[in-house]
Parts: sequence; structure tokens; C-alpha cells
Amino acid sequence: MTDNVIEIKNITKKFGNFTAVKGISFSIKEGEIFGLLGPNGAGKTTTLNMVLGLLHPTTGKILIDGLDNTEHPEKVKNLIGFMTQETVVDSTLTGRQNLEIAARLYHVPENEVQKRIRSSLDEANLTGFADRQAGTYSGGMQRRLNLVKSMIHEPRILILDEPTTGLDVQSRLSMWNHIKNLNKAGVTIILTTQYLEEADSLCDRIAIIDHGEVKAIGTASELKKIVSSGNILDITTKVSNAEEVQRLLKSKFHLESEIKNDRVTATVEGKPIEMLVKIGKALEDQRVEVLAISMHLPTMDDVFIKLTGESMRDSASNEMPDSMVRAGMAGRR
Repeated sequence: MTDNVIEIKNITKKFGNFTAVKGISFSIKEGEIFGLLGPNGAGKTTTLNMVLGLLHPTTGKILIDGLDNTEHPEKVKNLIGFMTQETVVDSTLTGRQNLEIAARLYHVPENEVQKRIRSSLDEANLTGFADRQAGTYSGGMQRRLNLVKSMIHEPRILILDEPTTGLDVQSRLSMWNHIKNLNKAGVTIILTTQYLEEADSLCDRIAIIDHGEVKAIGTASELKKIVSSGNILDITTKVSNAEEVQRLLKSKFHLESEIKNDRVTATVEGKPIEMLVKIGKALEDQRVEVLAISMHLPTMDDVFIKLTGESMRDSASNEMPDSMVRAGMAGRR
């Protein structure tokens, strides 16, 4: 027996002579929040479409709860919910009506529909707005409605494609809480996002994909060690003192550092607290005025840039547009 709810086994996807996904293999444990990150055109959408059964792998296989999703599409489709990057609600219908249509599309038993709608509205904090047109909702309210629509059939697995894109800070934090609560209730979640701090905060493990290949996979802490086994030292001072701080780090601690305006940054090996105390004392002894000093692991931004490069990416033409995904999902129901 395995505790993996999704197993992706050496899948490849070709579009003519172009290979969009190149022999990807990884598994997702039941109850995980699993992040799938990558630049535009990296192969994320193609991979998700194969998991959803909207595309079939050219080679390899995908098992959902032990079932090959190409051989058992009807059984598999009831296990998965999907929330697209774009908010898909009918603005002319009320929130309740949007959920009623979703329940029909997902073939929710008739005697369960109203119960699930009430529960969904409550979970999304929309009970007081249930009979208002969705077009009058704020962006955050529409995203919450979109989320509970994708969960109306109570799937075990939920795929969220950039769920907080375009949301303000408060709405984003609210969405994070909804995602965490769904996961605590036992839902396995696959998350794509362009907000790397979101993946760092929410995900148990993260896979970074680029040019159709998995570049790395692990916890956020494990991935950060790819950048450096040490910690990042940040010293904020007056711009006029930055070079003096840099010289002190070099002469006393043999640390190479970079200056950016009023910040001096270096990578520090060894025991972080001990080194922080020593560096702080040295600065104090030399009477160098410091506004702030901190030590931290590399960020997910650092990891992402190291693994995928700094060049700008355009969306690849081989990645299926969201409109086609929606059409495919509707056809599956």
C-alpha cells in the first residue's frame, strides 16, 4: 500500500515535433498541499491538464488513487476539483444560482444539493450575499465563490491554478485561510502560483518545473539549501556607512558582500546565532551605526531564479488556454 494519492510516472507530452513535458515523475501524498512552480511556458499547464484527463500523455501514466486516469476517466473525475486562474462565475446569476448550476454539472445527488449549497455559502462567508448577483461581488468574494464551486461535489483532490492572482492583501490572506481549512479537512491540494511567498507559506512540498522538466522537488527549506547551505546576512545602515560595513565583514570575518544602497548582504556559513552576535559586537566595537541586522535562509525567489534563470518568459503557445480547460471540464461532466 502507498499513501500517494497521485503518482506521475515518466510522462511525456508532445505536440507535433515539440516536446512540452519531458519524462516527468513525482508523487503527491494524501493530505499534502503540493506546489507546482515554474515560469510561463514551463509545462505546468500541460502537466495539470494531463492530471485532469483533458490531455493524454504521449508516454507514461498518471495514477489517481491507484486508478489510471486514461482508463478510468469517470471514476477519476469525481475525485478532483479544479479552480482555474480566471474567475469563472456568471455575473448575471446570484451566488446561490451559480452553485446550483455547478452542482448539476458535477451530478451532485438531488437530495444533497441544497445542503451543500448552504454549507458552501457558509464556508465562503457569502451567506448574507447568496441572493445577490455575483456581478455585484468584490473580486475576493468572486474568488471565494469560485473556490466553493469547485468543491461542490466534495472531491478528495483540489487543483488550484493561481488562486490569489489579482487579489488585495486582505483577500489573499482570506483565501490562504480557506485553503488551509480545506487541507485540514483532508483535501489534497495542488497549487500553482506566481507568488513564491505563497508557496513558501502554504505548501508541504514544492516541485519547480522548467522547459518541461522537474528541476527540483522538496520542502521549502530543502529547496533553499540549493542556493546556499548557509544563511543570508542583511545589514541596513546609512548609505555613507555601507562601504565601512563591507570592509569590516571582509577583514574580520572573511565574508564577501554586496552593497545595494543602504543594505549590505553576505552569505554566512556556520552557526547563525553565534555569527550574528559576533558580527553585531564587531560593528558596535567599531562604532558603526547600524539601523537593522538580520540573518535568514535564502528565499524561494532566490531558489526560483537559481533554477530557472533571470530571463523574461512569454507564455508558450503549446500551453492550453484556460478557456479550453473550462470547455474540457464542462464536457467531462
